[in-house]
Amino acid sequence: MAVERLSSILKHLAPGSALSAITAKNADDIVITLAIRTPLAKARKGGFKDTSLEYMTMAILEQVRERCNLDPALVEDIRMGNVSDGKASYKLRAAALAAGFPNTSAAMSINRFCSSGLQATADIANAISAGSIEIGIAMGAESMTAGGDALEAPFDERLTTASQEAADCMQSMGWTSENVSRDFGITREEMDKFAAESFQRAERAQKAGLTVDEIVPIKTRVKNAEGEWQDVTLTKDEGIRPGTTAESLGKIRVAFPQWGPTTTGGNASQVTDGAAAVLLMKRSTAIRLGQPILGKYVGSTVAGLAPRIMGIGPSVAIPKLLAQHNLTLADIDVVEINEAFASMAVYCRNKLEIDPAKLNPRGGAIALGHPLGATGARQIVTGLSECRATGKKVLLTSMCIGTGMGMAGLFVNEQ
Repeated sequence: MAVERLSSILKHLAPGSALSAITAKNADDIVITLAIRTPLAKARKGGFKDTSLEYMTMAILEQVRERCNLDPALVEDIRMGNVSDGKASYKLRAAALAAGFPNTSAAMSINRFCSSGLQATADIANAISAGSIEIGIAMGAESMTAGGDALEAPFDERLTTASQEAADCMQSMGWTSENVSRDFGITREEMDKFAAESFQRAERAQKAGLTVDEIVPIKTRVKNAEGEWQDVTLTKDEGIRPGTTAESLGKIRVAFPQWGPTTTGGNASQVTDGAAAVLLMKRSTAIRLGQPILGKYVGSTVAGLAPRIMGIGPSVAIPKLLAQHNLTLADIDVVEINEAFASMAVYCRNKLEIDPAKLNPRGGAIALGHPLGATGARQIVTGLSECRATGKKVLLTSMCIGTGMGMAGLFVNEQ
């Protein structure tokens, strides 16, 4: 391990390289000084099943305020990714006030589907870079117990008759997973093998106590079988299934037989409640305020593709982002790709030739869950924690986005 750490450090110090450019430390760098998340709980039956979105949001913002050693009045904006709640901006504003942030701290929610947490991070980073604000919180929160991302009604037929791709935007996510496995020859066996590895990695990380570095305990309450309220403190991810193997996953019935034979409840992301948050500011601000610098936000980008195969979004977003910074995947130490479905994860791994050892080393959404608006922020928290634990430097995060997009983000660990 010591040799591996030294090799990683030397690689990033090579003078004149693109790596040295992104790892260099400048006063105007956008840095992360706090990165935390809640435990991820099973929707409709887990620890957050009776917890409102606004309470979950307040709870993690309280943790940010208590842990950041910063006057909350210095936080000028809070941006929250959320997909399923049309009233999320109301709830975020109230939650921030209840969490102890003053009425001078602005707040709003955004929705770019599964990338919303990363988009919130990019928005805050860009606002700081532009001089609009000095300090901001980027976060994501989702109660999938309360809602999901399904359309309530078909689109206006004047759209769908004008463009087949417009009509394809109505395809459910499970349908698009089957499109990917069929179009690109991804087999059920490959998908179950990938999913089993996700569960096994997540199980090992949890048992080794690695996720303690990511997760903050959240106090809430649940109704028991008798309908009585009980106070609980959530500390661990709930979706991990110990002892999962490809063989055991192979026994699970197909989830969408009307669209194809490969996607199951065992090789797709779990329906989950949870939240994550990161605190951002310029390096010069962090130094002036005595804030610990966990990592550096380098950049992010989005890319579009055919809606019917939206799952392979990372395969177009990642090369675009790497090209913008003159990097290759060989320069990346840890890759966090959201495992919306094993079909898209297997495709992206194979297409981009990602070293499996670098990809989701603590497991991904198949094992941990995918709270839609929170995942983009959760990946940053997890990825930076993994880099700290292993002495790695460069983190790449990415996810597919419903209706046919991908997003990717680039970060440097400084711990």
